[in-house]
Amino acid sequence: MGEQALTPAGADAGTDPAATPATAADAAPEGTAAATAGMTADGQPAAPAGVPGAGMTADAGGTGGPRELTADLVAGPGGVMTDEVGVVTGELTLKSRYADGQATLTVQYKDADEWYAVTGGTAKLADPADLDAVHTVALALLHRPEG
Repeated sequence: MGEQALTPAGADAGTDPAATPATAADAAPEGTAAATAGMTADGQPAAPAGVPGAGMTADAGGTGGPRELTADLVAGPGGVMTDEVGVVTGELTLKSRYADGQATLTVQYKDADEWYAVTGGTAKLADPADLDAVHTVALALLHRPEG
């Protein structure tokens, strides 16, 4: 498969795109985004397209309601500090929960009924989709099976 060159809108395909000066039509007014980024496909302007699942609150049912992620882990040396019972050690389950604009981390002994708040394990989140990153980082910090 060969390489294919892109040509800015209004540029002659036979000229070097780097040497073709940009026109006002190629640039968006300051503070706005260009709908087509100054490019065309086969001479046709790009048609607007909906992007489902683009990380908006509407993806979570439009409410930004509660959302939970869980994962098993083995606490490293020193365990995990909790508000209710102090340090917990051994095989644990981490739950990362988003509700009312806030992420909360809790742990439990694996397969137990009681959950304990991780000390310092709360943070405000602007987007419920950010819970994935919070959960991934928390798990990476707490899961230390080798010590």
